[in-house]
Amino acid sequence: MNKASPLDATLASFGLDPSWSRTLEVPSHDGAVHRWHLLEKPGTSDKAPVVLCLHGNPTWSFLWSRLMHELGDEFRIIAPDQLSMGLSEQVASRSYRERVADLSDLINALHVSAPMWLVAQDWGGAIAMGYAVAHPERIAGLVLSNTGIAIPVNRRAPMLIRLAAATGLHRFVTKNTQMFVRGTPLLPGRGITRVQRDALAFPYRRRQSRHGVADFVADAPLNEKHVSFRDIAHVAEQLPNLDIPVRLVWGSRDPVFNDDFAHDLMNRFTNVALHRIADAGHLAVLETSVAPLVRAAIEEQAVDSPVPLAERSENEVATLWSQIDHWNNVNEIAISDAAADSSVTRPEFAARVATYAEELHRRGVLHGDRIAILVSPSIDLIAVVYACWRIGAVAVIADRGLGLHGLRNAVRASRVKFVIGPVRAGAAVRVLRWAPRSVFIRLNTLASAPVVSLVADVTAPEPRPDDLAAVLFTSGATGPAKGVRYTHRQLYAQRDALQRTYAITPHDSFVAAFAPFALYGPALGIATGLADMDVTSPSTLTASALDDACRRINATMVFASPAALANVVATATDSLTHLRNVRLVMSAGAPVPIKTLHSMSALCPDAQLHTPYGMTEMLPVADVSLDQLVRIGDGQGVCVGQPVEGCEVLVDTLNSEVMVSGPWMSAGYDSLWFTEYSARPVHVSNGQATKWHRTGDVGHLDGEGNLWIEGRAVHVIHTSHGAVAPVPLEVATETLPTVVRAAAVGVGPIGAQQIVVVVESSNNENGQASAQLSRDVRTALFPQAIAAVWTTKHLPVDIRHNSKIDRTAVSREMSHLLSGRKK
Repeated sequence: MNKASPLDATLASFGLDPSWSRTLEVPSHDGAVHRWHLLEKPGTSDKAPVVLCLHGNPTWSFLWSRLMHELGDEFRIIAPDQLSMGLSEQVASRSYRERVADLSDLINALHVSAPMWLVAQDWGGAIAMGYAVAHPERIAGLVLSNTGIAIPVNRRAPMLIRLAAATGLHRFVTKNTQMFVRGTPLLPGRGITRVQRDALAFPYRRRQSRHGVADFVADAPLNEKHVSFRDIAHVAEQLPNLDIPVRLVWGSRDPVFNDDFAHDLMNRFTNVALHRIADAGHLAVLETSVAPLVRAAIEEQAVDSPVPLAERSENEVATLWSQIDHWNNVNEIAISDAAADSSVTRPEFAARVATYAEELHRRGVLHGDRIAILVSPSIDLIAVVYACWRIGAVAVIADRGLGLHGLRNAVRASRVKFVIGPVRAGAAVRVLRWAPRSVFIRLNTLASAPVVSLVADVTAPEPRPDDLAAVLFTSGATGPAKGVRYTHRQLYAQRDALQRTYAITPHDSFVAAFAPFALYGPALGIATGLADMDVTSPSTLTASALDDACRRINATMVFASPAALANVVATATDSLTHLRNVRLVMSAGAPVPIKTLHSMSALCPDAQLHTPYGMTEMLPVADVSLDQLVRIGDGQGVCVGQPVEGCEVLVDTLNSEVMVSGPWMSAGYDSLWFTEYSARPVHVSNGQATKWHRTGDVGHLDGEGNLWIEGRAVHVIHTSHGAVAPVPLEVATETLPTVVRAAAVGVGPIGAQQIVVVVESSNNENGQASAQLSRDVRTALFPQAIAAVWTTKHLPVDIRHNSKIDRTAVSREMSHLLSGRKK
């Protein structure tokens, strides 16, 4: 039996399989033979491509340890240590050109015949791009992470690199001490473990082993006189000619290769997509699991040429702003803002939109420029959005309902060129560095611009139907808020779907107690009212405030979140005369308790109450009225009705996930390639391909075609007896007289989870439920086994709707409480 070497033991302590480690004598272009160290995991499938991983500075092949463990046994994965780095041979100083030639030498020695995938980070990315330009026939695709090939326009080289390369500091930082080696893993990001930090530093414990670290820093071309400048510039110029898929996997908090470098590469490659990982840093490939992204890139490229997507016939002429100059009853109110006690008539609103649009055009806003609109819900917010749409700018709409942290991340991720808002928004943009290189436009300077009376008089060319119109953000209730891209065609199709579903006519008027919905009013050609409420807390909407908003525009329609409606019911009085004129009340964003709908119906006796189902990515999907819910009765989950006209719904037979498709389905996610790839499968039927959106909800269609939602896929409880969706349990629990709201969550390992029910009760209790309440809950849920029943004063909900329960947080809390562990 062979005794393990000290190196084997060390590699094993780092979580590496010692059998992966080997050396290879490689004939070099310089006439010598150099010893390379590499980690190699042999693949089990001849059909799977070779994946060759290139590290940067000051790391080594250990950087790819997580990927090697997680990618899959079928792939042959090779992670070499570059010469003078890691455990490879120390050689004379190498320039960029020589590093690319070194890689060519290695690949020749490895006898890789089929095109391979290069996965690379930092300097490894630049070398991989150089090799791909020189040998495009040998490359199937690139996955690049936090790297670069040129300094982005209007940027200097990263400050940390300039400091490390500075005369007097260079050798001290990179070679004489471990400062550069030990400091890199401490850069901002999700962080790595102490073992991982020690593993990264392992080959560089001695001064003489840090020769390559110093060389790489010295080879960064900080000016045109540098020996590697022309070689790197040549590669950068040739990248557009590469006909291979390139996928960028980017840690968003990297202070070295930040988002500017990602977008520089986006502008250089032709077949390229970006996946931005929130909160990850320079070492994103080690901080996070990138194996699913690498696999997806390979699988996506391996798919045969897709069947063309089915054509959708949509209006090519109508625009979102076409109604504004041609409203009926021109002297009536267009927008009313109860909080500001102000309103504008239809000609006044048209002039405001036109004036803002012309002024933005004059200030240099171009077609396709992204504009973050940091304006509170108001008449001005709606006017600015329509002004952006008219001139072809992309409105980035991230409402305060995301919270300050979410709003900051949304603005940063969107890469906006301009920001519009009040003075305090300018401070956030500059001081807090939300968008430090953007141009800030104060809202009041738009208002003081020369008046243009009609939208038709704006001089900027109009956008085309398939141009990008908006980036809207999801609520972030089940993960980080995601930017969702919409074209003008899709938004107009959404407008048509709403008009058709709810029989909206020019005689209607609409109170939006959820600010984003107020944007639909002008496109529909109807008066819109904003209620006096805290937009970050929908449950602050009172009955009197809603009634007043209805009074101001003689409202016939109301939209409010379930939490808002609940508080309207709770604060109702006998003097709500204007709610009685409403013909339609809509509530969405989370399941609406039927008792809330009944109570609201009493306040609006002539109104139809509807609960449309949809999501930021596609709305509406389905719709159901209170009368229909009463007729349908109880079932497994929450009934959201039948798909609206023009929308298709499928339920995945494997996991019960609801999938939807239609003309107003969004274009996809912004800078989230992998999320979009996973959420947008293409199904082919009768020679036509249809793209679907995976909603993340699980459910089923009943015999009448009604869609029932049973919860979020990520919240499904995996017990030893199978998967259990949370919503049916919650609905049954909420029928108990003392229960206000309930959450059913899983505690324990996947496959053996126990079900815990946590309730908000009318008794305002907190802690383990009383014996009586526990019995009542278990009786209501019989025969489902329930491990524990708990009470809380407040279940955690999302900021935007105050309705979506954060079951992940509840599960985490219950895991701590029931295990006795400290948080």
